[in-house]
Amino acid sequence: MFTCALLAVVSLLFAVHYFYTSRKRRENEPPLIKGWIPFLGKALEFRKDAYKFLDEQKRKHGDIFTVQIAGKYMTFIMDPLLYPYIIKHGRQLDFHEFSNKVAPVTFGYPPVHSKLHPGLKEQIQRAFKLLQGDNLTPLTESMMGNLMLVFRQDHLGHGGWRSGSMYQFCLSVMFEATLLTMFGHPAAARRQTGMSTLRNDFVKFDNKFPLLIAQVPIWLLGETSAVRKKLINHFLPDRMSRWTDMSEFIRMRMEVFENYENLRDVDKAAHHFAMLWASVGNTVPATFWAMYYLVSHPEALQAVRQEIQEVLSLSGVEFSSDTDVKLHRDQLDKLRYLESTINESFRLSSASMNIRVAQEDFSLRLGESRSVAVRKGDIIAMYPQIMHLDPEIYEEPKTFRFDRYVHNGAEKTDFYKDDQKLKYYLMPFGSGSSMCPGRHFAMNEIKQFLCLLLLYFDLQLEDGQSRAELDPSRAGLGILLPSADVRFRYRLRVV
Repeated sequence: MFTCALLAVVSLLFAVHYFYTSRKRRENEPPLIKGWIPFLGKALEFRKDAYKFLDEQKRKHGDIFTVQIAGKYMTFIMDPLLYPYIIKHGRQLDFHEFSNKVAPVTFGYPPVHSKLHPGLKEQIQRAFKLLQGDNLTPLTESMMGNLMLVFRQDHLGHGGWRSGSMYQFCLSVMFEATLLTMFGHPAAARRQTGMSTLRNDFVKFDNKFPLLIAQVPIWLLGETSAVRKKLINHFLPDRMSRWTDMSEFIRMRMEVFENYENLRDVDKAAHHFAMLWASVGNTVPATFWAMYYLVSHPEALQAVRQEIQEVLSLSGVEFSSDTDVKLHRDQLDKLRYLESTINESFRLSSASMNIRVAQEDFSLRLGESRSVAVRKGDIIAMYPQIMHLDPEIYEEPKTFRFDRYVHNGAEKTDFYKDDQKLKYYLMPFGSGSSMCPGRHFAMNEIKQFLCLLLLYFDLQLEDGQSRAELDPSRAGLGILLPSADVRFRYRLRVV
């Protein structure tokens, strides 16, 4: 009895202390939502279903409010018409402060300091140019060849219907083809024996990724530390030096790292591992959702397949299942319905959070007559999933429409809110300073995968499949995974 009474008194004193010392709303600050759990605040509700939680807060408090989540105060800007004021804001809002703190802890490399590593951050950023513009062409062609290699090895050449799990199918193909394209080809024997082990370890790490990003210490996550070490060791310089056909992008990063003697080999390898995750972590679920929506909507599948065949035919290519398909970058750019399909799957599955960190206390202007007070260290967040599912912007927003982003044969870009045209209406790749530098390559490789899939195979969902649902536990981190895998059937098409 005495112990219970003592615990009750301590709990009461702690609660009183928290009440009087915790943050209070100041003049001109947004509504403050703290929750009753010290430090955690509303973290559990947010993680359970971020869309539902934020939508409820928007209905209660309006388009701008501040939420305490796991020790951080996050001010959410919910009106997409206000996004340009955040994205174009100058020095007072910064994305890199957050990424520079979180990424090293997550992937296991030391923070990049300007004094210890002068110029390294800028050289890493310059390397991303090799994923854009004219440099994208050889990378796209390499991906095409590697996708054909994986399809030929694992899926073509079999007659009759085969069954598979759709997410695992996408994972096995896209993981291997992307790894070969970016990092190069290991010896044939090693490729056969090591790829599945590497992929399985990657999945184990990826399952804990949301907790690592939330800065949960890795030693609390079971075998995750050992798994990450195995993955990092795969990219040690002496191992990578034996791979062939490495992309210019990774080659340039290796050269940059070699110029810094105070970077250990294991640190360089950890940077490469981080790039593997960036290349695959969101691309695989994005590929799954695009495939799932096509297979579950036969009219969309037929329309997109016909478009692909027409583009090939216009270039003088007659498709045959006995030959390797080569779709060049300019041909991929002509596939409007395919691109619209992918964008529509992004809209329905993306739950990325665009964030900036306030560098000082200041008044954030949101138009000519509106401003809110912001404190140094606060996170300013845009959560585009709310916009993506807004019925005022998108008619029947939870319905898949493969041609939603096509109008009169061209790309449709006019979407409206409150009778005003939106500058930002689809944001799966971030925005401004946090825009994904590999977005063009990601779009191309998803297009290539789907082209090969639709050209070579008949595809069906297995009988009795329930509708695929989103798993909300990775909200804020990009493309959501399915809550359960989907079974499907495929066989070689007779052409």
